[in-house]
Amino acid sequence: MQKFPMTGPGLQRLEDELRTLKSVERPSVIRAIAEARTHGDLSENAEYHAARERQSFIEGRIAELEEIVSSVEIIDPSTLSGEHVKFGAHVRLVDEETEKVSTYQIVGVHEADIKLQRLSISSPLAKALIGKKVGDTISVPAPGGDRTYEILGVHYG
Repeated sequence: MQKFPMTGPGLQRLEDELRTLKSVERPSVIRAIAEARTHGDLSENAEYHAARERQSFIEGRIAELEEIVSSVEIIDPSTLSGEHVKFGAHVRLVDEETEKVSTYQIVGVHEADIKLQRLSISSPLAKALIGKKVGDTISVPAPGGDRTYEILGVHYG
């Protein structure tokens, strides 16, 4: 079985979503299906078909989350240290073309969220960063051409 590296907060978010799906969303859609059935002919009942479609999505997401949660390997970034970039690191970068400074945390695939500066370990940028240290320059392929970044800082915790 493949293990997925993940931070504790990332696992907590997935477990919260799973709990909500099982205790709130699943019962709600079951009630919606029962209500729609009372409206007669199911072959032309849009409410019934929409509720069944929603139920299918919920059940699929529950199965997906259960599989992920059972395969997680928790890594606590606060126990890590060093000058090289690895899983859990907060990395401060400067885009050498635009001089824009950004900070990202390298996290597991299932907890990545670029809007929250959480970068998937499998992303091209994270792959280029792994093993590098402050002062190193990396080049990352991007749709508009390669982007070059310099690492300004690495910290854990």
